Amino acid sequence: MFEKVKELLVDELSVNPDEVTMNAELVNDLGINSLELADLILLCEEKFDIEIDDEDIHKFISVGDVVNYLSKNVL
Repeated sequence: MFEKVKELLVDELSVNPDEVTMNAELVNDLGINSLELADLILLCEEKFDIEIDDEDIHKFISVGDVVNYLSKNVL
């Protein structure tokens, strides 16, 4: 799952692949703004065919948070 999320970040949001780690914070470390975070949520929903609740989005601080959420919620 980490590799799939990393691929989205690198290919779709032009994040430097060397900076993507499980502990990397989306905003502080990777420089993702709120619009790009919304794009990431939409990309994850499309790629993994799930719906991410608005209440859960604020929990996505690090790459690991996204990976863990998807690991638990993708069938």
